[in-house]
Amino acid sequence: MSDFTQLLRPKNFDELVGQEHLSSPSAPLRVLCEKQVLGHSFFYGPAGVGKTSIARIIATTMDMPFYEFNATSLKIEQLRKIFEQYKNALQKPLIFIDEVHRLAKNQQEVLLPVMENNSVLVIGASTENPFFSLTSAIRSRSMLFELKNISNEALEKLLSLACGKVNLTFDEDAKDYLVKSSGGDARAMLKLLEFSSNIDTHITFELLKSLRPHAISGGSSEAGIHYDLISAMIKSIRGSDANAGIYYLARLIEGGESADFIARRLVILASEDIGNANPQALTLTTSAMTSVSKIGFPEARIILAQAVVYLCASPKSNSSYLAINKAIKSVNDGVLLDIPETIKQQNKNYLNPHNFGGYVKQEYLLKTLKFIELKSIGYEKKMKEWLENLTNFS
Repeated sequence: MSDFTQLLRPKNFDELVGQEHLSSPSAPLRVLCEKQVLGHSFFYGPAGVGKTSIARIIATTMDMPFYEFNATSLKIEQLRKIFEQYKNALQKPLIFIDEVHRLAKNQQEVLLPVMENNSVLVIGASTENPFFSLTSAIRSRSMLFELKNISNEALEKLLSLACGKVNLTFDEDAKDYLVKSSGGDARAMLKLLEFSSNIDTHITFELLKSLRPHAISGGSSEAGIHYDLISAMIKSIRGSDANAGIYYLARLIEGGESADFIARRLVILASEDIGNANPQALTLTTSAMTSVSKIGFPEARIILAQAVVYLCASPKSNSSYLAINKAIKSVNDGVLLDIPETIKQQNKNYLNPHNFGGYVKQEYLLKTLKFIELKSIGYEKKMKEWLENLTNFS
């Protein structure tokens, strides 16, 4: 059967499926291309959403020779040969570099002069925002465009185009799985279709599941989605949305995140966002962290899920987090107080609270400082009430 990726690769902006913010007639990128004035540009976004296709469309639209490289294997001599070849030519080439965030500093330095004199057009692509890894000199000479996951509607349109080019039949549930399990990755969908069609021209749900048992979740290995998923899980738990917390936990697990990393984040959250509103949360998550390190996946998912649901259902307080930050700031700002004599080591005038029924008024700071503001939430409410009954905490 055909290579569906090549068969359906768009040849112009009108054929591009998805990324309408870049391909529509009024989109700035398309307008600049059609006016032949597009400058050096970098594209970033998830895998399989059209970065390379757009680069090829730009070369076609602007009638430029197209040279494609990957930053991981790019040799400086290859670039220099192209630069020399077009040194005095009327037509300039388009240099496309995939995985551009992996460009070494010396490779970037070679690109800089030709970017400055516009003797070539440099287009880069990456699954990560490349501006964090590029030099300021290159950033200042370039534009940045973000690509998004392709919608299911756009994937369905692409699937229809594929069916129009090859003789395949589908069960309805197979079509649905082909689209929804691809996670917005057009290349992944077309590759699964290609592999399936090599087995049978009638595509069934069972056939697709045998080749892709699990949906592509977007993963968590790339830096951007890694931190976004962790952030989403933590903020969902902080917001007490148990369904959202569990969903993002599933995304992290299916994306290949380690159980240990997830557990550590839950321990931090238990102290930072729940604290003494439910002191048991720290105990439970610490126990979960120990358990998952010994058990591992797949069973560790159950332990992590229990912890996530427990944390979502716990009252929230960040008073301890705020208190230590205030105290550290105070120390860093130069508030360095002498220690009262009575509480120094081996001072005979120290009053032990245990000898006075659990509390005795005594000087612990030579200056009144207040860092803690306990909240009337959960167990912390009881702690607040107890301390407010003491004469030194009111």
